[in-house]
Amino acid sequence: MLAIESKQNKMNRKNAPKTHKTGAISFVSPEKILLNESAPLYWLGDISNETARIDICFDAGLRKGKNSIASMTSSLLLSGTSLKSSTEIHNQLDDLGAFFDIGLSHEGVMVSLFALKSNISEAYEVLLDAITNACFPESEFQEIKAEKIQKFKININRVGVLAQRAFQKQLYHGTEYAEVSNEIELQKVERTELLKFHKANYVSGLFKIAIVGALAEVQIQHIRNISKAFCIKKPLEFKSDFFNKPGAIHIEKKDAVQTAIRIGKTLFNKTNKDFLDMSILNTILGDYFGSRLMKNIREDKGYTYGIGSIISESGGSGYLLIGSEVGKEHLQAALDEVKKEMYLLCDEKIKKEELDLVKNHLLGQMLKISDGPYAMMDLFLSVESYGMSSDFYNSYIQRIHDIDASAILRMANAHLNWSDMSVISAG
Repeated sequence: MLAIESKQNKMNRKNAPKTHKTGAISFVSPEKILLNESAPLYWLGDISNETARIDICFDAGLRKGKNSIASMTSSLLLSGTSLKSSTEIHNQLDDLGAFFDIGLSHEGVMVSLFALKSNISEAYEVLLDAITNACFPESEFQEIKAEKIQKFKININRVGVLAQRAFQKQLYHGTEYAEVSNEIELQKVERTELLKFHKANYVSGLFKIAIVGALAEVQIQHIRNISKAFCIKKPLEFKSDFFNKPGAIHIEKKDAVQTAIRIGKTLFNKTNKDFLDMSILNTILGDYFGSRLMKNIREDKGYTYGIGSIISESGGSGYLLIGSEVGKEHLQAALDEVKKEMYLLCDEKIKKEELDLVKNHLLGQMLKISDGPYAMMDLFLSVESYGMSSDFYNSYIQRIHDIDASAILRMANAHLNWSDMSVISAG
């Protein structure tokens, strides 16, 4: 039976509810404990739930050697030791109610372990032993090698993959970040190369641990004590002098129905004075559903199901990337429209109504991504890498409130010059 609103409690459905200005968020910073002079352990322990997470970071990213070796090694971290098989390791973790995730980037490998706080220390022992004593059994190695070769053969026929690989080469040309895998390289990888890479980058490559959970002090000290032997001996250094090669490249694929587009340029990371304003400008351009690119190229022209732009950070630098897939017949028209939207942002001040909409969207996103202890730790780790604190986010919130159309116009003229862009298409 439907409830009937009384006259006294009847809602006014003609007027929107009042909005409230988002103020500063109380970001919680973790406690810092040194594993050694170069490797910190961060602990966020003042939480009320029974779960816990431990992130272990190793200096074993794609920039450390051939992509194929770094990728295969990370995929085989829990493939077995001289004393335990892969099945035994996974069964031990299952018995403790634990599960893990492995993330590989250019900068490193993050292994995240999840379990109840009562079991997390024991599960961590199992995980750390499996990682640091991995022996990469021949059968497991051959299986993952065949799997990656097969996956490569499938992916290399996708226009999005072709465009992204070419964009990476243009963005990072002349550096180790520009390297991409190929089938011949994958075929040549030997198990001994994984063992060598593992010894250099895992056995002595642990550079950070982050713990979220109401653990006892004795648990934290135990985790610290068993981890110290595997830590790096000097601080990490990341390359920062990237300069993309501007210009257009088209990769022809005759049987393709769609054409993938990647447009972008080298930018900077959070430490740059323009980062906050550029992040807001990027949202206007293509980083939410109501963005300029979505309204024009998807909703108005119908050239694509989706288009977007991001600012991504990589090592000591960062970059702008616009990505989409369009019908082959719409390629040039789509490129022209992207170019037009960039120039409009450079030539015309954004209207207050649009800027207010973007501000509300960004403030809502900040509230969303800072909800809960795991989110708080993720935000902290995102700035800690650059020697910054969580104060960065309240500075961002304040800048969202303060930024005006003139600042957006200045930022567009500084960083949205079409002649600076690497323009890649494949299809």
